[in-house]
Amino acid sequence: MVKVVKFGGSSLASAEQFRKVAQIIYADDTRRYVVPSAPGKRFDGDTKVTDMLYSCYSLAVKGKSFDSEFEAIKDRYNSIIEELNIDLNLEKEFETIKACFIGRAGRDYAASRGEYLSGMTLAAYLGYEFVDSAEIIFFNEDGSFDSKRTAKAVANRLEAAERAVIPGFYGSMPNDTIKTFSRGGSDVTGSIVASGVNADLYENWTDVSGFLICDPRIVENPEPIRTITYKELRELAYMGATVLHEDAIFPVRKAGIPINIKNTNEPDDAGTFIVESTSQKPLYTVTGIAGKKGFAVVNIEKDMMNSELGFGRKVLEQFEKNGISFEHMPSGIDTMSIVVHQEEFVKKEQEILSGIHRNVHPDLIDIETDLALIAVVGRGMKSERGTAGRIFSALAHAHVNVKMIDQGSSELNIIIGVHERDFEKAVKAIYEIFVLQRL
Repeated sequence: MVKVVKFGGSSLASAEQFRKVAQIIYADDTRRYVVPSAPGKRFDGDTKVTDMLYSCYSLAVKGKSFDSEFEAIKDRYNSIIEELNIDLNLEKEFETIKACFIGRAGRDYAASRGEYLSGMTLAAYLGYEFVDSAEIIFFNEDGSFDSKRTAKAVANRLEAAERAVIPGFYGSMPNDTIKTFSRGGSDVTGSIVASGVNADLYENWTDVSGFLICDPRIVENPEPIRTITYKELRELAYMGATVLHEDAIFPVRKAGIPINIKNTNEPDDAGTFIVESTSQKPLYTVTGIAGKKGFAVVNIEKDMMNSELGFGRKVLEQFEKNGISFEHMPSGIDTMSIVVHQEEFVKKEQEILSGIHRNVHPDLIDIETDLALIAVVGRGMKSERGTAGRIFSALAHAHVNVKMIDQGSSELNIIIGVHERDFEKAVKAIYEIFVLQRL
């Protein structure tokens, strides 16, 4: 059995955390490939190493002195090395990095050095081989991920490495410059490595014990999610449920490799398993509840619009022309509603509205603002009747007015639109009806 294990920034923030990570790895002989992030915050008010690197590079580009800021970064790593009593000297690496900053090697290069140095430190501490991600993870000329070349390189390189540390977050361009994934991209690196070595399991270690049914800032001590499918996770992640980088799903999903979200500080907790499919019956009808504020709805009315060829295309074309993507599009026989991010839409609203008038000549256009969308997601919703009725009953009991509803054809999720002032109240009501009343 082969496991790939990724550790987030909070898991590697200090020497104490490095010790926890080593104990976790040594506790299971199948944890052979390790993907580390850059050291995160050690305490409230502390600064992540990645942010320190960005700040340093910004000063370098402006031609300003960054000596004191760079020394602070060196101190972070050297203190970890000294406290762990590792036989490692990173001085040459620091000299190279500083020279590259002065030479303006790029923000991606600057940001990637956090993972690079973290990887070297962890490899030395574990006694594992260090494999630079720039040698096995590749991007195309346009900056897109080169999956085919990467898969081959990862498989070939790691086949010869019994145990290895591979830094997260970055790879290389065809001209050998460094390119990073978006923030939190070490999750993606771990997924790529897991797929490349055909791992049995990808463990993603962080500072929480997996996913919770809903946001603990809204509902106190929500129940954990033990098992969730990739499809369910995609729906929840789209609505802001972020424990795992959204793009980390795809490499392992194709390979059929499950992900286990685990807590470095509570390693015995079961965490959350993310799987392609499962025969396990969910404990509750609803797997998760997530939502976001900041939406607007453009309601368009026109008699007989359903029989007008190309009506929907002509409307959506106006949003596309102005660079605005839509989130949902519930519709009726003579009505059509376009849900958009309010902050983006407000900058182009008059151009879009006038374009719609010119192209489809509606009877009425009305805009509703300050809406929140809530996704109620669960594979158990398919087999249980009356789910939508229970949601509406709970919201009515909580005196929440539903502004919009949109259910996907997969019956996996229901999207509900409410006024922003009712957002927290609505989430609590839905959680209560599906979870608390089942306990």
